[in-house]
Amino acid sequence: MGPETLAQVLRQLPISADPNLLSAAIPFADAGIYRISDDLALVQSIDFFTPVVDDPYLFGQIAAANALSDVFAMGARPITALNLIGFPLCTLGVDDLTAILIGGADKVAEAGAVIAGGHSVEDDEPKYGLAVTGLVDPAAMITTVGARPGDRLILTKPLGTGLLATALKGEVLTESDLSEAISGMATLNKRAAEVMLETGVHACTDITGFGLLGHALELAAASNVRIVLDGKSLPAYPQALEMASMGLVPEGSYRNRSHYLPRVQDPERIPAATLDLLADPQTSGGLLMVVAPDKCDRLREKLSAAGCGAWLIGHIEEGPAGQMRVY
Repeated sequence: MGPETLAQVLRQLPISADPNLLSAAIPFADAGIYRISDDLALVQSIDFFTPVVDDPYLFGQIAAANALSDVFAMGARPITALNLIGFPLCTLGVDDLTAILIGGADKVAEAGAVIAGGHSVEDDEPKYGLAVTGLVDPAAMITTVGARPGDRLILTKPLGTGLLATALKGEVLTESDLSEAISGMATLNKRAAEVMLETGVHACTDITGFGLLGHALELAAASNVRIVLDGKSLPAYPQALEMASMGLVPEGSYRNRSHYLPRVQDPERIPAATLDLLADPQTSGGLLMVVAPDKCDRLREKLSAAGCGAWLIGHIEEGPAGQMRVY
């Protein structure tokens, strides 16, 4: 579902008055946060989607890493997960279903959580994901609120998974061509989140379906600041830009552009390749961290030492709030 449709629906839903629902007071929170006590809160998120790769085990791993990402983005520790799966048993076999679930279970175990059950339905097309529950101290959690003028922006994974998945579906590329992107999508944001907590950051969000464009703008709106991105610094997975130049742009990219570009200064001046990366809907993308200038180098060094990406892609400046400038 595109951001415009989702926003239209959410505006019509009732707002909870429960003071323990902490996420109600956090604009564009990555997960639901419910306070149990002064120093403990539940962090809950859910995500599922259709296959982005052909291999069922890899699909399970990627879907699980994606679902766990929102919990890690808030600095929380996942503890349980529930499987959600729709599957066409009439056209695909039990072995494929089993492989998907094993892939998810292995990734959940790597995250330090457990599969507590799940639900399945017959469906025309396979869909898989997880409902994840984590724990966090409300005083220590990281949210979309808190970015300050002068802060630096660090991204921990390259961009372009939407472009590459489109090329795979169109049989322009094979899974072996996408090995680096598949490895990236299956990589948990766990270690990056641990480094983030060790170093200290002001805000964070993970980059998924709304692309870097949408998620960065939502963070800017939540923090009442403007995002400034260096378009030349945006990292891309191999062949992603080549696929964009061939017109293999996913539908979600156009929805993201339609909804978010009006909040970008002089969007017509943004090079086509930069815009393709900005708007590309990511699957299991990286964390976008907002860190004070005096901690930026230390954070990047620790991320690199932990085997994570650590691209410096821009900074924060004073308003207009919820806007973006790309240079």
